[in-house]
Amino acid sequence: MGSKSSLDTTGLRLGVDLGGTKTEVIALDQEGRELDRLRRPSPREDYAATIRAVAEAVRAVEERLGTSGTVGVGIPGTLSRATGLIKNANSTWLIGHPLDRDLSDALERPVRVQNDANCFAISEAVDGAAKGAEIVFGVIMGTGVGGGFVVNRQIIDGPMGITGEWGHIPLPWMSAEEAPGPACYCGRSGCLETFLSGPGMTKRFNETHPQAPQPDPRQIADAADRGDPAASRYVELYCDRVARGLACVINLLDPEVIVLGGGLSNWSRLYDSVPDLLQRYVFSDRVDTQIRRPHHGDSSGVRGAAWLWPADGKSP
Repeated sequence: MGSKSSLDTTGLRLGVDLGGTKTEVIALDQEGRELDRLRRPSPREDYAATIRAVAEAVRAVEERLGTSGTVGVGIPGTLSRATGLIKNANSTWLIGHPLDRDLSDALERPVRVQNDANCFAISEAVDGAAKGAEIVFGVIMGTGVGGGFVVNRQIIDGPMGITGEWGHIPLPWMSAEEAPGPACYCGRSGCLETFLSGPGMTKRFNETHPQAPQPDPRQIADAADRGDPAASRYVELYCDRVARGLACVINLLDPEVIVLGGGLSNWSRLYDSVPDLLQRYVFSDRVDTQIRRPHHGDSSGVRGAAWLWPADGKSP
């Protein structure tokens, strides 16, 4: 990374990835070059301690660089437009609190808070796998399923903050065997998350192969790569379900690029199979949408948080 003393930190951007187990801070310059990075364990079940931990980590990076900057924070949840409080967060101790205002008070400057899928999408749209594309959809497929929508390097999150939540639309074109779909924690049935998330992938496999050992997604994928018939059939079905879900996104948004993120995005079979399968479901004579791996990998979320502010650090 080079000597910090030789780096130009004018226009410093600080991004924070506030996860359930770790808090990561990254510092970028205006061209997206990484200047510093810090990772610490996240306090759990303690909101006040979380605020202190984020503020201390940001200040530690600023002290090392000798300057301050704008701060963006990515979380596994979102700010309610109705109340200004956190909702839908996996880190449940954040729910019901004005996280952006409390962090602003602690850091004595405005702080922007965004859903982590939106941060992933903006990172890959600005200087990642979808750099230069006008319309980008960023996908998260891991413990849950979510997404972020970016147009001309701007996050589109809508009046309710739920743009891109494709994990909670029903699996399209269900077969008789799939319908009505498994119950989802959101209170409905058949959501894409119940089929495409890591836990959902495992549960659906185990339902059809109850006598087999209870594998995780990586074991299912590895078995398919070895030619195991049951795993191979299931993997073909899983890729078809991914294609059906993404086809709905393409039919609605017509993105130039879809970038896959989350733990399941590391699986090569998705990039080999899904683009060809899309042609069955997309309402077009051809499919030009590119399905790409993330350029920044696991760092996309924290980098995207740093990109939440424009170059001048002011609201657009």
